[in-house]
Amino acid sequence: METAILGAGPVGLTLAMRLALAGQHVTLIEREQHPGGLAAGFPVGQVWLDKFYHHLFTTDNAILDLIRAVGLDGDLAWEMPDTSLFIHGRSYRLDSPRSVMEFSALPVWDRLRMGIALGMLRYAPSVRPFERTYADAWLRRWMGRQAYETAWKPQLVGKFGEHASEISLAWMWARTHDRSLRLGYLKGGFQRLYDRLAAIIADLGGDLRFGAAVQGITRVRDGRLRVTTADGQEVVAQRVISTLPTRVTLDLMPFTPTYYRTYNTTRALGAHSLVLSLDRPLSPVYWLAICDPGYPFLVAVEHTNMIAASEYSGRHLLYLGAYLPMRHPRFHQSKEQVLEEYLPALQRIYPGFRRAAIQESWMFAAPYAQPIVTPGYRERIPPHTTPIPGLYLVNMFQVYPHDRGQNYAVAMADAFARDLLRREEP
Repeated sequence: METAILGAGPVGLTLAMRLALAGQHVTLIEREQHPGGLAAGFPVGQVWLDKFYHHLFTTDNAILDLIRAVGLDGDLAWEMPDTSLFIHGRSYRLDSPRSVMEFSALPVWDRLRMGIALGMLRYAPSVRPFERTYADAWLRRWMGRQAYETAWKPQLVGKFGEHASEISLAWMWARTHDRSLRLGYLKGGFQRLYDRLAAIIADLGGDLRFGAAVQGITRVRDGRLRVTTADGQEVVAQRVISTLPTRVTLDLMPFTPTYYRTYNTTRALGAHSLVLSLDRPLSPVYWLAICDPGYPFLVAVEHTNMIAASEYSGRHLLYLGAYLPMRHPRFHQSKEQVLEEYLPALQRIYPGFRRAAIQESWMFAAPYAQPIVTPGYRERIPPHTTPIPGLYLVNMFQVYPHDRGQNYAVAMADAFARDLLRREEP
């Protein structure tokens, strides 16, 4: 069986490794020069740093099993760093049941209501009761107006912008239900994991083609599928598995009008990340979600409050992240323009911050990074099998009801590979 896999992110790499281990020949096609997709990194000194901030939870069993399987589990670091909200010009820790009760931005009664509501989501065994409920209405009802307006509405607006009032409570359930207090990180960056997977695939005889953007898929006379790339390469295979976003895949090959109309409705935001290397820390907080209005970024993540600056030759690393409509002008601005826009906001959050503290900076952007999960989302998820024989769709938009992330990408790829191989058993 000859399989072509489009995209070398966590889904594509996991699928390629599982199929190659089963003795199948795999060709992996990726437009970037390195594997990893949205979880890829860039070099900072002698190590890798993720382009977009990532961490693991103790509940992330699929990716933790994968890290153990490739021999990198000895480099996992587990911490309980400070995760806070920035409200009315100061930070409030909010990352545990105790911190909820100590959340002095709200009266005691509202803290109690918020704790009960979060507990209802965390311990609900199924997402089904929440799927057709709007998050904003439910949170306002169960937590109270003040708690919603102070802590949760700003986060929904910061994350989803004009779509904040459309978000399903299923999204909030996933973020509350699936996560742990302890956070984990792979020292040296998650790029190490994806480089290791790529090396294993190559050792098993797989063909890895980086820097090759997929341009189209056509059927050849013998029934196989031909994948063509922008640089003129062709791969002919009995099976093609696209891990690319659904909308991108639908534009690669003609589908029936009904299928196209049904599944071309999934919306998403792009991710934008500005990473600064500083000569000093700014605060003791690892994750600071910005709840005050008027800030150009959603979150400030001091990565080196999770992993020591000594791992990066003394660099103190800060992410400034945002999710934005893909038409947003920031995706067309230079790094210098974005930095000029961000500096006043940084100085408001960290009064001691000075531009001279910046030693290095990097900027990254990616389309289709955050699905917009609205009521009825489940019905808009395409099945892995498409109407085109031999063409499959396995991507991040299908990890629902879980939120997008490395763990659920790996879990979905594992499940799909098992099912595919089981159906092919003689």
